[in-house]
Amino acid sequence: MRKSLAVALALTLGSATLAACDNDSGGSSTAFDPENCRGGTLVVLNQGGISQLDPARLYTSGGGNVPSLLFRTLTTRNRQPGQAGTKPAPDLATDLGTSTDGAKSWTYHLRDDIYFEDGTPITAADVKYGIERSFAPELPGGAPYLRDWLIGAADYQGPYKQPAGLKSIETPDDKTIVFRLRKPEGDFPYLATATQFAPVPKAKDNGVDYGNKPVSSGPYKIASYDKGKHLALVRNTAWDQKSDELRYACPDQIDVTAGLNSAVINQRIATGSGKDRYAVTTDGIIGPDQLAQLGTGSELDKRVARGEFPSTTYLAFDTTKTPFDDVRVREAVSHAVNRTSVVNALGGTASAGPSTTFLPPQEALGYQAYDYFPAGKSGDPAAAKKRLAEAGYPNGLTVDFAYENDDSNGLGPKVAAAVQEALKQAGITVRPKAIDSASYREVVGKPATQPALSLNSWGADWPSGGPFLIPIFDGRQIIKGGGNFNLAQYDDDAVNAEIDAINALTDPAAAAKRWGALDAKLGKLALYVPLTHEKDTYLFGKGVKNAVPDGWRGQYDLARVSVK
Repeated sequence: MRKSLAVALALTLGSATLAACDNDSGGSSTAFDPENCRGGTLVVLNQGGISQLDPARLYTSGGGNVPSLLFRTLTTRNRQPGQAGTKPAPDLATDLGTSTDGAKSWTYHLRDDIYFEDGTPITAADVKYGIERSFAPELPGGAPYLRDWLIGAADYQGPYKQPAGLKSIETPDDKTIVFRLRKPEGDFPYLATATQFAPVPKAKDNGVDYGNKPVSSGPYKIASYDKGKHLALVRNTAWDQKSDELRYACPDQIDVTAGLNSAVINQRIATGSGKDRYAVTTDGIIGPDQLAQLGTGSELDKRVARGEFPSTTYLAFDTTKTPFDDVRVREAVSHAVNRTSVVNALGGTASAGPSTTFLPPQEALGYQAYDYFPAGKSGDPAAAKKRLAEAGYPNGLTVDFAYENDDSNGLGPKVAAAVQEALKQAGITVRPKAIDSASYREVVGKPATQPALSLNSWGADWPSGGPFLIPIFDGRQIIKGGGNFNLAQYDDDAVNAEIDAINALTDPAAAAKRWGALDAKLGKLALYVPLTHEKDTYLFGKGVKNAVPDGWRGQYDLARVSVK
């Protein structure tokens, strides 16, 4: 998942390394008790994130934050802090699924005590139908994995055009659902947290309008919804706490406002006047004014949650184009970068940390430390110039460098300027190419228009090395027509085979070790230049309790915070 997409949908991912708030109770002096936490209204102040509520059209990890209040899925994120929170947990299903046929078949059994908001029992057919809707061209936007993973799904057009459905999803009875995959996928329990796995009652599906008021299977239901602006949630009385121990569902009501400026969000939460005393945000990362107050012993120090979204900001080379078809030139750029200046451009050490590996420093992803082309804290222009001379450029060279024309996604002029200055010190002159952020992904993701050097970011769809490395390094993922993420256009049979072998593993720890080893191997090729990994710092209101980031997304969980 591209980081900017995650931010735009307010579906930020989490990490394995977290620093939680100062005490278990968040901003209140009263200890948090999940058995006695109900009451009040939680206020959510966001930049975006409620422009779409159709579960088929949401691109989430772990079910998202706001969407997870409405929709239950076969599995969900574990919602715990630290390493424990990087694992999936059963949700609608009784367990994480049973794999057979070398992880090419996955069987799930549903719980008995699960209902839609009108009291109708949820069945396996409802889950199957919800998944099939996500294939409809009328409902774009969801995660693409199932089209690739399920047998016979590549050309499926959804239940409106092909009502017979997918034969590779079987529902032998109301409580059983079986998935037949065309290749082994040990990460299937992670994917089953996505909102595409939320049940949808076929009788109440009104197509493209379903997202205006989707039927709830979670602890809350919609009271009112003004798309992109406001969402009011109230308790779903058909939801049974005993069937869903991971969602505490403490507030009686949740009031979400979107379209706000990040500075406004943080100022309101910091001040905490009136209802803002009970405010949180899922996408308004702390701003410079509040950052300056942290670490001073101020009252604000007690109302901050720190996590790490597993994302890497990096420079991408098109290795089919001169001069980046020469590994020595790529190594020169790697030596030249000043990661300290990039961190500062992104807001400082509270917002980012320097990275020399493509995988972020998180155990669940398989992180292994390496630094094959040392640049130190501020770049090594001498080493860069040496490699350029060896490549036949003793007097340096000039290259085009593409980036977004604004800084909203962390890929804009501020970071670009830091990169440009570092390369200049090494004798590399940059011709800046600022591209409109609305079309940047389209230009960069099409090999015919892809710049030779560009600024990018990538984040995992779930806490595993697979979704982090596969789109970037699997040669079979190169898409000539557009939507390509393998920007190096790297295709190696041995690497592709190793990816397949790791995908067949159902032991996350064993898979993580091999993903880390693969990252370390690929790092020697200098196909990309990792710059930073993300750090996230969020404020919460004076009256908010249990605002503890989970290990999956590095963000506090709306389903577990309290305002009582």
